[in-house]
Amino acid sequence: MIRNTLELKQQQKLSPQQIQTIKLIELPVQELEQRVRAELESNPVLDDESLQDEDPETANVSLDAPKKDGEIPAYRTTVSNWGKDPRPEYNTFSEQESFSQSLLRQLGYRNLSPRKYEIGAFIIGSLDDDGYLRRSVDALVDDLSFRANIETDEAEVEELLGVIQQFDPVGVGARDLRECLLLQLRALKPSPSVENAVRILEECFNDFTSKHFDKIMSRLGIDEEQFKDAFNRIKKLNPSPGGPAGDAVSDRAQQIVPDFILEERDGVLTFSMPRFNVPELRVNKQYADLLATARGATDRERREAASFVKQKLDSAKWFIEALKQRQNTLSKTMGAILDYQREYFADGDESHLRPMVLKDIAEITGFDISTISRVVNSKYIETPFGIFPLKYFFSEGMENSEGEEVSTRELKKALRECIDAEDKRKPLTDEQLVVELGKRGYKVARRTIAKYRGQLGIPLARWRKELV
Repeated sequence: MIRNTLELKQQQKLSPQQIQTIKLIELPVQELEQRVRAELESNPVLDDESLQDEDPETANVSLDAPKKDGEIPAYRTTVSNWGKDPRPEYNTFSEQESFSQSLLRQLGYRNLSPRKYEIGAFIIGSLDDDGYLRRSVDALVDDLSFRANIETDEAEVEELLGVIQQFDPVGVGARDLRECLLLQLRALKPSPSVENAVRILEECFNDFTSKHFDKIMSRLGIDEEQFKDAFNRIKKLNPSPGGPAGDAVSDRAQQIVPDFILEERDGVLTFSMPRFNVPELRVNKQYADLLATARGATDRERREAASFVKQKLDSAKWFIEALKQRQNTLSKTMGAILDYQREYFADGDESHLRPMVLKDIAEITGFDISTISRVVNSKYIETPFGIFPLKYFFSEGMENSEGEEVSTRELKKALRECIDAEDKRKPLTDEQLVVELGKRGYKVARRTIAKYRGQLGIPLARWRKELV
């Protein structure tokens, strides 16, 4: 028997203005600038308060006077590339040559035929973010045939790969870590330490990665001093030649612009929210006046014009109100974080960071947890001790041996200090780290040590072993 049931659900539907406010809250200050300028471009009712109309005649607008063909509205011809902030570093954009562009430029310096240049460019386009070629030469031959319509063979691809492996940064085009390191060693001036380093990687690479140092010295017939010199050579090599200049996301060097600046005034900590390049908006009064005079008009074109102006006016007012709400939400949230972590912000000592989660700030501000999450995401604060993402100040808590709550960040700092101070000939195991942290007053389990060690990017004890 099938029963039909009626279920009532109460749902909260967000208004367009609320949705707009939420989207603006998520944006960091750089993206906010782009969003505001886009709104200025699309809505003629909005004005940038920081600009002044140099030609009074351009302000004479009439609903009865249609634009001439090809005439560009004044709001679309205004250029405002500079913010009001006096510090030039926030008014400039920097661009760098991308990793692939650098390699293509070097390829162009070689005396290659158009065909070989195309093959070389295809290989460069196949490198990953770290500068490695993870695809087999055989697969590249097939790709060149099907995707670039170039018939070639493995020998020719190997030849062009060899050319690319001579480019800067040294090590680019390697197919694995061993080849990457060997390319860099072979580019160095020959010396006993370089020669031994090459032998270690060529003949004992697996033992080297497993840190079986005694085995390597015995096999190669070198003493501990010779091994140390070679080992130090290898340590200085770059395992990721494409990393520093990689352009997987963007060829533009992005600059972090803080959304908040921590300040101290008369011994009192406070913060400011500089606008930098974000325009200050207002509704164009002339459009509002035109709408008032056009109300009740009978002429169809005037009614349509009035309807258009009203739509743009409403949109402008909503956008300005959404910006105000964003400003208020960010300010109230940052104020709560500053109060909660005031001891930390006074001196920047990590040990003074209190355990803090999104719920703590939500309860203080009265905002929803999702709102706090949107504020925290992608926002930065400039302090006397560095620029930090707001996420940095949030962490879970645990108790120390005295029953006091401490932040996991404080525990991680203590863990790193223990590992930095260990004897690198005999690194501390996770069980030994539990004991060491216990001496410092932290009650922690071995699995917790393993978890935090992993989050800090610190390897197991046997991988930390070194010859000192």
